[in-house]
Amino acid sequence: MPAAVLIGAQWGDEGKGKATDLLGSRLDYVVKFNGGNNAGHTVVVGDEKYALHLLPSGILTPGVVPVIANGVVVDIEVLFEELEGLESRGVDVSKLRVSANAHLITQYHRTLDKVTERFLGSRQIGTTGRGIGPAYADKINRVGLRMQDLFDENILRQKVEGALDQKNHLLVKVYNRRAIGVDEVVDDLLGYVERLRPMVTDTSLLLHQALERGETVLFEGGQATMLDVDHGTYPFVTSSNATSGGAVTGSGIAPNRIDRVIAVVKAYTTRVGAGPFPTELFDEWGEFLSEKGHEFGTTTGRRRRTGWYDAPIARYASRVNGVTDFVLTKLDVLTGLERIPVAVAYEVDGQRVDEVPVSQSDFHHATPVYEEFPGWQEDISGARSFEELPANAQAYVRALEAMSGSRISAIGVGPGREEIVQLHDLLD
Repeated sequence: MPAAVLIGAQWGDEGKGKATDLLGSRLDYVVKFNGGNNAGHTVVVGDEKYALHLLPSGILTPGVVPVIANGVVVDIEVLFEELEGLESRGVDVSKLRVSANAHLITQYHRTLDKVTERFLGSRQIGTTGRGIGPAYADKINRVGLRMQDLFDENILRQKVEGALDQKNHLLVKVYNRRAIGVDEVVDDLLGYVERLRPMVTDTSLLLHQALERGETVLFEGGQATMLDVDHGTYPFVTSSNATSGGAVTGSGIAPNRIDRVIAVVKAYTTRVGAGPFPTELFDEWGEFLSEKGHEFGTTTGRRRRTGWYDAPIARYASRVNGVTDFVLTKLDVLTGLERIPVAVAYEVDGQRVDEVPVSQSDFHHATPVYEEFPGWQEDISGARSFEELPANAQAYVRALEAMSGSRISAIGVGPGREEIVQLHDLLD
């Protein structure tokens, strides 16, 4: 049975929860391998809508073991807020497992994130202010706190003292904020220990054993390809590896375990926060996509920037992730348009460029080269086979497939979990 990685192909918010949901009962484990509570999945189950931030979306599928792996940074307060919210709605969360090696987000990480972003002024990156970047910085600087540290109070206190020795100087002398006390941080964290104890384990071993038994494991990436710290639009990126390679380091499984790489891509493009966005729209069509697509962040509530489909970005995602299958979402949002532009290339300094430029400056100044496709007026939300889609919708999908570098195996035609057209088996 396969180990599959599910990632976003653009700047996030592509609808990865729908793709996870499509695999449904065939999954035994769903693993979050990067990021924190700075991104969200919205999953619609019947008349119920669930907004997940830190938890893997597989937690909504009965029988699935949801896993928060070592590559994630965990805000424990947010973790329990989400768990309690789901429990109050009748969702069984008892199977959740959390890596002992996952790093913690503390109150000082959140504080530093917010004051640092404000300090940048016009050079702000667009961080969510949830402490993600500072927690990852501590991890790389080897002064981070890990989940396992909570179970040894002496080690926990030593590590918090070491971290605050430096950070309080920064908060007080540079940012004019109050110093944070060691006791308030330690006491806050220790308050969660007994509730965490049954969840925390060696998730690398857990997943290895599951794969050895032939069970199906889905590795679910937060954020998306163009926000990857190495391969995205740096510095306007997240603090972790959101590409398929991050599933290996972020979960402790071997590279040769990965059988499928599923990338989710919208039928148009959005992004939240600052940074280059070649197809961004500032006219009534941008307003159309924003309003009809309900383009507001699941986690932040921020209005997303909107633009037409960008084929060079899809090709780039296919290449750096080794994409085997695309899931195309929100095709229904385009219903009603007479013509639908698609960026097939860029123009940079008067020259046509068919791939995403490696230079940050070139990408910032790239202007899209568009090809237009005829739209459709018919409601497609009831379609359950490709042949039931209008001819122009079929042609649009086939055109995107031809220019995006991998096959399109499923198409979202509405927000509901059943509103999807499947062309190929994602796990076969």
